[in-house]
Amino acid sequence: MYLFSRQKVWKHLGVAEAGFAGRVVLITGAAGGFGRAAARRFAKAGARLVLSDLDKTGLDHLRAVLGQSNIDFFTEQVDITKENNWIAHIEHSVERFGSIDVAINNAGIGQALQPLEATSEDQFDRVMRVNAKSVFLGLKTVLPKMIAQGGGSILNIASAAGLVGAGQMAAYAASKHAVIGLTRSAADEVARHGIRVNALCPSFAPTPLFDAMADEIGARHGMTRAEAYGRVTERVPMRRVATVDEVVQAMLWICDPANSFMTGQAVAVDGGLTAV
Repeated sequence: MYLFSRQKVWKHLGVAEAGFAGRVVLITGAAGGFGRAAARRFAKAGARLVLSDLDKTGLDHLRAVLGQSNIDFFTEQVDITKENNWIAHIEHSVERFGSIDVAINNAGIGQALQPLEATSEDQFDRVMRVNAKSVFLGLKTVLPKMIAQGGGSILNIASAAGLVGAGQMAAYAASKHAVIGLTRSAADEVARHGIRVNALCPSFAPTPLFDAMADEIGARHGMTRAEAYGRVTERVPMRRVATVDEVVQAMLWICDPANSFMTGQAVAVDGGLTAV
């Protein structure tokens, strides 16, 4: 058996680390979870970063951390559920860097664990607005820029719950199914312009969103967070959650320019959860 590191493979292929040197990468929901880790990894790969979040405090902290290194980036507090905010954010991004090579629609929220019939209309609307409408608006405003510049890559962060059902989380699952539908439809429309559009579907990883779900399960059943994690992962064939780095690694791979023939895909990083 021959084992090759990712770096050795890319060196053999004659491409730079993830191929992001000098490329402009836009990430929503950058203040925490996958977004924060992705910002660091793309920066390490040489990307210039456009980072947004509604959480100003978290965004300020990220700015302070990134500002300690030689990274070209700017941050902006943005409500990605409003079209005018998206339009202004894209304009500011292009004014700063001249292009947007990669756009990652990462921002999202969870929901309280509850039966569908107990989910209020307001709860459903909020989850759909943040998780699905924001992706629609992101695609709508980013795509014209990418078409004009002759190409790009868009990654929408969905969920394993966008591939299968998720009892007690109907609104969340519906929103993530919508993200995959938007991804595939956009991919079909813009492939001829040299633009790839894909979705990533992680299952469980130690992010604030999943920690909140584990805490809710723990409160209901008298468990610690660690015990709740164990209960959830009983359904995962690999019997564990993903690390944040494993999910971010997949983000870099999907967006890598060397991954040039992949579009319209919903890629599960879920320890086998959706395979059975």
